[in-house]
Amino acid sequence: MKALFNLFFAALLSTLGCTAEEPQPQSADIEPFVHWLLDDGGRLEDVRFAAVAEAVSACQVLPVDASDPVDAAMLAHVQTTLDAMLLELAQSDNSIHTVGRVNEISRHVEDFLLAHLNEADGYECSIPPNASGKEQRSGYPDLRLEHSASGRVFYIDPKVYKQGSETSRFRTFYFEPKRETNKILDDASHLIVGIAHGGKVDGRWQLNAWKVVDLINFRVRLKAEFQSSNRELYQADAVLSESGTE
Repeated sequence: MKALFNLFFAALLSTLGCTAEEPQPQSADIEPFVHWLLDDGGRLEDVRFAAVAEAVSACQVLPVDASDPVDAAMLAHVQTTLDAMLLELAQSDNSIHTVGRVNEISRHVEDFLLAHLNEADGYECSIPPNASGKEQRSGYPDLRLEHSASGRVFYIDPKVYKQGSETSRFRTFYFEPKRETNKILDDASHLIVGIAHGGKVDGRWQLNAWKVVDLINFRVRLKAEFQSSNRELYQADAVLSESGTE
């Protein structure tokens, strides 16, 4: 499995990560990868997310150690901020209640955590820059929390989910590995902050509970596919004929 995993990521990074200046992979380089797709259905099942993140970023994924004073302090800071968030966003005049769709709630949650995790002395919370040095809100992870004195980093990705759906098999976590837009630039712990909602009642969103999840042993699966766009598909030099021409 390890050899297959390494083969897959070598091919994946060489194809998805190429820039215009980099040499394109040759057919011989891609052939083993294509055979894997054909022979094994193009899937990787039950893979540790930590292994994926480390393969893409070359940064270590660290477990949260609640017995370590720094980790314990950082975790307590996150938990206290989440408690404050539930109270604040429950206020009737909060702007979160003006949004109509549940997927719009996440930005309010993210903005609150960004601001309030950054307020406490000794911490810095920011939008992680990508490998090109640009601040990037899209893509995993959403937030970077640093303990200033030690340099310890937590990556935090807030997710809003319907309360009671914890056992649902619907896909809610996505991670797309790319070199230039990779946002994992530190040895760090990776946390999902799950916010359970109970829908909109009397014009107010009900955010009822939170969970902090350590991704150190989180398992993911991948289904590979080749894709393109109309821009690549309908290139002028590849069109053999079209309507209205002889």
